[in-house]
Amino acid sequence: MTEFWKEHSRQATVEEMMLDSHAQELTQHELPEILSLLPSLSGQRVLELGAGIGRYTSHLLTQASHVTAVDFMESFVEKNRQDNSHYSNASFLQADVTKLDFPKNSFDIIFSNWLLMYLSDEELTSLTERMLGWLSPGGYLFFRESCNYQSGDFKRTFNPTHYRSSAHYSHLMTTTLREESEGAEKQVFGFDIVLNKTVQTYIKMKKNQNQVCWLLEKVGRDTACQEGFRTFQQFLDNQQYTRKGILRYEKMFGAGYVSTGGLSTTKEFVDLLNLNPGMKVLDVGCGIGGGNFYMAKAFGVEVLGLDLSANMVDIAIERAMEEKLPSVHFEVADATKREFPEASFDVVYSRDTILHIDDKLALFKRFHSWLKPGGQVLISDYCCGEKPWTPQFQEYVKQRAPYTVTVCLQFLQQAGFSNVRAEDRTAQFTEVIQTELERAAAMKDEFIKEFSEEDYLAIVNGWSDKLKRCKTGDQRWGLFHRRLAGTRTPKSEITYTEAITDWKVFYLK
Repeated sequence: MTEFWKEHSRQATVEEMMLDSHAQELTQHELPEILSLLPSLSGQRVLELGAGIGRYTSHLLTQASHVTAVDFMESFVEKNRQDNSHYSNASFLQADVTKLDFPKNSFDIIFSNWLLMYLSDEELTSLTERMLGWLSPGGYLFFRESCNYQSGDFKRTFNPTHYRSSAHYSHLMTTTLREESEGAEKQVFGFDIVLNKTVQTYIKMKKNQNQVCWLLEKVGRDTACQEGFRTFQQFLDNQQYTRKGILRYEKMFGAGYVSTGGLSTTKEFVDLLNLNPGMKVLDVGCGIGGGNFYMAKAFGVEVLGLDLSANMVDIAIERAMEEKLPSVHFEVADATKREFPEASFDVVYSRDTILHIDDKLALFKRFHSWLKPGGQVLISDYCCGEKPWTPQFQEYVKQRAPYTVTVCLQFLQQAGFSNVRAEDRTAQFTEVIQTELERAAAMKDEFIKEFSEEDYLAIVNGWSDKLKRCKTGDQRWGLFHRRLAGTRTPKSEITYTEAITDWKVFYLK
């Protein structure tokens, strides 16, 4: 590795750093994009690993309380020192990260841009464990790597880079644990993914999907794992939303969809939004992207889709490459931790996702802050009926956090939303489920050929269970829409005002 970087560090230029002849132009667009993904640096202790000539160092120094910039190439460190030593909050260190060590809880943020791909698997595992120790609880690790294959256009006589898959990094980071002691107390820590996404600059300028970045948070781990998985994301990707599981859901819901009613309910609900070209939509729980592509193509809006399932987003990105829609982007992200500037979106849209989130009020407050004045929120979600519940439903909700339609509406109001319409759409839900079951029966042989008889029975039984839960009154389907300000005068209390067949409709009145 040393010989490789000696060859590519003679002039200590940005082109050598990035191994790309278009480095100057790429930097102009890429640098602000990367910086926009970082948590607040104000007052934070930052460790920059693989700092190079300081392409990011100067920007980190303007906000952080202190930055320790580390690189193992002397020429790069010296260049960084020359350009940035006038900052009083900077330290420059020439060191090999595989031998580097710091005291526990030394930093609030670790930043790394193109470093881990130069480490062996053993070195990467060791560094991940040590970074967990260097970070304070609640601290963040941001890193960006070239995945799958080379991106820079510089010729290389030899190339020691490990072009790992995005999934490889995600798995390693989220399965690494560290036990820490505080007196007699012991606690286990790990990394949770806040976001995982492709770098858009490389997609736009080089049609390259393989520049990938992550933001991870150091969190305490509950040793009592859910279903044997250390994080909820691992549970989703390894049990509920395996790739095969997602594709069989899609077979039921229709191409591009993994939510009730597929394209038909998407069209119905999106029509409520009166979308216009140029609007920005955030889709929380985007699945494999069908709704995002529909909104972009039909209305000319920009859509950012978030999903906690990496398998979902992987498929969405594959479909995006086929659709060739530059206005649609996807991220693996935890909506309860993801940060956006205030007033970033015209619409927050979410389909059958929020039942998985315990603290709905906190999430709705985030939605409210992300919306522009007069912005809209539209949510469909699995809700529950009033207690007492059947034993079967009590077992079902152990992995979920449903509330009644009325309580969800109250959460939206407490979060700051006014002018919200909440509907109990269970009658429509059961009608759609019944139609999907009939379609499954009609394509049984095709379904079994594509998947298996076991998969077919799992789907049919799952859909039948939904109908049973609705029939007992345990499960409901809610639709919540905060329309544009001025369409209805908001008041303070919730009153039942009208009934449409057996759908209950509530307004803030």
